Amino acid sequence: ISADKTPPTLRIVFKTTETTIPLTVNDELNKLAKQLIQNDGSRVTLIAYATAAGDQVSTARRISLSRALSVRAFLIDAGVNNLRINVQAEGDKNPGGDPDRVDLFV
Repeated sequence: ISADKTPPTLRIVFKTTETTIPLTVNDELNKLAKQLIQNDGSRVTLIAYATAAGDQVSTARRISLSRALSVRAFLIDAGVNNLRINVQAEGDKNPGGDPDRVDLFV
């Protein structure tokens, strides 16, 4: 999946240092989980980004990983098989768009 060509199925924007999923996206995430459960062959890739302040690249990577894992945990709790969820923590390697986000590609 090429993040710069295909628009994400869902984009979750976070506050700069937040790793908790914003409550405003719970409905959309639940809808996506239902679609994944109904369609056995589908997989979801989570690509997470975070802002790096100065030379804090490793911190940005950790924050992006925490965000991706919180979205993954949400989907698993909603019934999605964990083997169908791929996680990529990109840290501050942002190809454009909001620097603090998780993009979901189905």
